[in-house]
Amino acid sequence: MALTDQSTRIRSGEELDASLIDPYLKAHIPGLSGQPAISQFPGGASNLTYLLEYPEQEFVLRRPPFGHKAKSAHDMGREFRILNQLRDGFPYCPKAYVHCTDESVIGAEFYVMERVKGIILRAELPPELGLDSAKTETLCKSFIDKFVELHQVDYNAYGLGDLGKPEGYVARQIKGWGERYEKALTPDAPQWQAVKAWLNDKMPADHPTSSIVHNDYRFDNVILDPNNPMQIIGVLDWELTTLGDPLMDLGNTLAYWIEADDPAPVQLMRRQPSHAPGMLTRREFVDYYAQRSGIKIDNFDFYYTYGLFRLAGIVQQIYYRFFHGQTQDKRFAQFIHMNKLLEQMSLQVIHKSSL
Repeated sequence: MALTDQSTRIRSGEELDASLIDPYLKAHIPGLSGQPAISQFPGGASNLTYLLEYPEQEFVLRRPPFGHKAKSAHDMGREFRILNQLRDGFPYCPKAYVHCTDESVIGAEFYVMERVKGIILRAELPPELGLDSAKTETLCKSFIDKFVELHQVDYNAYGLGDLGKPEGYVARQIKGWGERYEKALTPDAPQWQAVKAWLNDKMPADHPTSSIVHNDYRFDNVILDPNNPMQIIGVLDWELTTLGDPLMDLGNTLAYWIEADDPAPVQLMRRQPSHAPGMLTRREFVDYYAQRSGIKIDNFDFYYTYGLFRLAGIVQQIYYRFFHGQTQDKRFAQFIHMNKLLEQMSLQVIHKSSL
């Protein structure tokens, strides 16, 4: 079994034309020769990711999905800029080479970055890694340490102070995700009325120190060193990155963090090995983050519930494309069930909350 992340055949309807891409890249990246072999990385449910293999160099191409796109999402230029400008302060960003705004090349904007070869974890921890519970805990804490490190980057020092508007971030996210959810509603989708009312009622003030917010920090968006799997060498998927409240970003990550004691239906939704022996629980994750960041966290339930609602919004936007026949990816047929489960999880958190 190959432990490094593998590309596969391109999904039907998502093909790229090498005869159009190759001359464009050769005009913008010096030293390329031969023709690229193109394959697709199977993970991800938003932007599409392809591997371009030239005889002497490999690249990763990112483009928006086909079909309906949420307004302001899938901004290739923004992601390209973040990678290049943040890289000096957060060296886990892959190097980005070229951003193409000419949609005649492949039918959409795209950018090309270096391929960072390494291990990307999916739902299970590969036994070949040989990680016992102690090493898994070390890996988990390394994952949180990188998260804290990102939140402590001085974004103004790297010319990213205009990336977002930190003031009013919490209120804007609650309002914005409510509106985006409404726009993506399908007849079979839950309404989330009780959760939305609770989030509006319990909304805290913005954290006084704003940060870069990755907005999709998960194990399947980090790359591990093949020679030392406890070491993170890359962080991917910067398409949703902005400036705002670091604790809202923590809530985003916790929404994906399914632990060993979560019930079976929730386990079916898991996309990373957060249940493995040695991984921290959500509560331990929050406590360790608080310890490493120096941030006191009093209302963990709010940020976690927000993360679950936001995740449901993302899931529903993707399901909307499937429901209306704008994508043929069969994975998305089940997203309506994930949405309903997320609402139930949120209601359980609210029921037990002391807020």
